[in-house]
Amino acid sequence: MEIRVLRYFLTVAREETITGAAAALHMTQPTLSRQIRELERELGKKLLERGTHKITLTKEGFLLRKRAEEIISLVDKTEGEFRSMGGAVEGDVYIGGGETRGLHRIAEAAKDLQKDCPGIRYHLYSGNAQDVTERLDKGLLDFGLLIQPFDLSGYESLTIPETDTWGVVMRKDSPLAKQETVRKEDLLDKPLIFSRQAMDEGENNEYRRWFGADYDRLNVVTTFNLLFNAAIMVEAGMGYALSIGRLADTSAESALCFRPLEPKLEASLCLVWKRYQVFSDAAEVFLEKLREVFRVVPSIDKFHRP
Repeated sequence: MEIRVLRYFLTVAREETITGAAAALHMTQPTLSRQIRELERELGKKLLERGTHKITLTKEGFLLRKRAEEIISLVDKTEGEFRSMGGAVEGDVYIGGGETRGLHRIAEAAKDLQKDCPGIRYHLYSGNAQDVTERLDKGLLDFGLLIQPFDLSGYESLTIPETDTWGVVMRKDSPLAKQETVRKEDLLDKPLIFSRQAMDEGENNEYRRWFGADYDRLNVVTTFNLLFNAAIMVEAGMGYALSIGRLADTSAESALCFRPLEPKLEASLCLVWKRYQVFSDAAEVFLEKLREVFRVVPSIDKFHRP
């Protein structure tokens, strides 16, 4: 497979017509059609269903689109790293993470570095810990910002001097909004909205540890990946969302509020990268800035779960 042809295929998948894709690529329709047919022959699979008005992807086409996006992203990242070599430090830094206020500490370091290295560009990817570490392992991200606890085997890390506090996002007119804090007894009979990542962690589930023996009695009506959509469900009256604080809009104009858990449940944060990672100049300079700002000398094993 050629990178060029993968780009052609992604354009066809996006435009959903050969005509539209050919126009976007500034090439003739017959030439593009021939390239796609040759790609199908090379892979031995049909990639496109050619309808009257638009093209749809087959099951194999969906798989190739996912892999092609990863390949093209890695190629673009690699080319950018080589372009940045030998001159002033510039290039791209790729950072992934979940929803956490800890990102503002990363943003402060990036802003401070910008004065000396204005040619560095930052690309943020939002996802849960599984999404982020998968992209780290594939080389699509330089760094991941993870909420602890998390198994960091195979990674190096820096502690972020920031702590997230867990609590409940709810409507301001809900009965629990009158309380300063929320205890587990308050939630046993309530419809709950939980982070899918936390529920997928089995015995390492933070919620399971906090609720203890009552965990299996909970009424979880919705799960979520990122909080923005979960907050919409809360506002609609679907239930109470467990989340870290300061993420959902709980301003005076909002219908929502946040109440911390009692006893308190907090999470520390760390920035991770693959062990033995070879960084671009831009990523290396950014990491040195973080070490300077946080005044931390990292230890490979310090943050590993025992």
